[in-house]
Amino acid sequence: MDWFIAPDYWTSRLVFQRALAGVYLVAFLTAALQFRALIGERGMLPVPRFVERVPFKAAPSLFQLRYSDRFFAVCAWSGCAVSAALLGGLDSVVPLWAAMLLWLIPWLLYLSIVNVGQTWYSFGWESLLLEVGFLAVLLGNDEVAPPIVVLFLLRWILFRVEFGAGLIKMRGDACWRKLTCLDYHHETQPMPGPLSWFFHHLPRPAHRVEVAANHVTQLVVPVLLFTPQPIATAAASLMIVTQLWLVLSGNFSWLNWITIVLALSAVEFPSDPPSVPDTPLWYEIVVLAVAALLLFLSYHPVANMISRRQIMNRSFDPLHLVNTYGAFGSVSRIRYEVVIEGTADEVPREDSDWREYEFKGKPGDPRRWPRQFAPYHLRLDWLMWFAALSPAYAGSWFGALVERLLENDRDTLKLLRRSPFPPDAPPRYIRARLFRYQYTTWRELRETGACWERTYVREYLPPTRLTGVAQRS
Repeated sequence: MDWFIAPDYWTSRLVFQRALAGVYLVAFLTAALQFRALIGERGMLPVPRFVERVPFKAAPSLFQLRYSDRFFAVCAWSGCAVSAALLGGLDSVVPLWAAMLLWLIPWLLYLSIVNVGQTWYSFGWESLLLEVGFLAVLLGNDEVAPPIVVLFLLRWILFRVEFGAGLIKMRGDACWRKLTCLDYHHETQPMPGPLSWFFHHLPRPAHRVEVAANHVTQLVVPVLLFTPQPIATAAASLMIVTQLWLVLSGNFSWLNWITIVLALSAVEFPSDPPSVPDTPLWYEIVVLAVAALLLFLSYHPVANMISRRQIMNRSFDPLHLVNTYGAFGSVSRIRYEVVIEGTADEVPREDSDWREYEFKGKPGDPRRWPRQFAPYHLRLDWLMWFAALSPAYAGSWFGALVERLLENDRDTLKLLRRSPFPPDAPPRYIRARLFRYQYTTWRELRETGACWERTYVREYLPPTRLTGVAQRS
């Protein structure tokens, strides 16, 4: 069937597959290096406790069948290995069926991680990676030309990502409609990057242009993805430029990068496609059957998009095959940060020797300039941003974090930039205080070298210590 294939997208598929493998590699590396403290057997939200109360049907995962930290590490590092192999092009030198199985492995492994990851894996880009990764299984290799149906479905995901985000902004915070949200966003976003201070200090008219351009890119340009070339390529390229702007302005894990990967699948690169054998009938049947299923499941995200009560970042099935996306429907005007401190004093007093724990990405010391971490995802740092918005966001894990700091837990301390206490001398007490953070002005930056100024707001957690035999909360 000639209509089934799109030979002109041969290079597009190649670029898309290699880029997606790179995102997979980052995702598995993040999981491998952080899981013990977050969801491990002695983690803040242990997987074994989760699978005891959540059935397999609700959260299908290999770890529903068996869990140990060693088994999780094997799965995560195996995901890294397979992703690296796909990045290197292994799928191009094996038969079609083997290439499909190769792409199925990282999807299955990452699905298993996300479905037991609980709060730590509740971000929209987890589902987005799984939805895109599942379609990659059907995209084929050098034995077949790219199936046009799969390319269409990739554009359909990109449309939902961008258009859904645009709609939720227009329906949400009034500052999006007034073009004023970026007066605050660069300062209050979850994890600022090294250039965020400069973006914040752009002239206000420039912020208005940023917001207006965002609305055009998210509400108008996505429709052009379904037009003939070269208009579709131009639309996808504009989305890529917008996402790179977001990469420069903050740390949003791999959200921007996976969106760029999606856009690359719509770009038609000039090339001469090689001649290939006829597409196998079994492959056409599988692709068309799965495509029909995905289109049927798209009812839920479409209904959500057109609803006045639109919600962000939700999966409508436990396999994360079709999801809804969106971000920053509302924008904080004030930045709060939870600062955690410990003391070795026998009796905690206000004038005790309180020493501050330093996180890798979230603001702490006002003189420490933010670093670029994305696409790597600092999960604890992100959740600390939510904790500062309301203690309710941290109710399930913050107490466990404090307990592990009181124990100088090695795996937990690896998530931090620096602990103020030596490994053999943990603090006697931990406290947490809430501060308001604001960017300094140009003059203050020159005079003090500090990019932040902070003001004490209130006590977040009173001085706390381990009592008796430590019990895992």
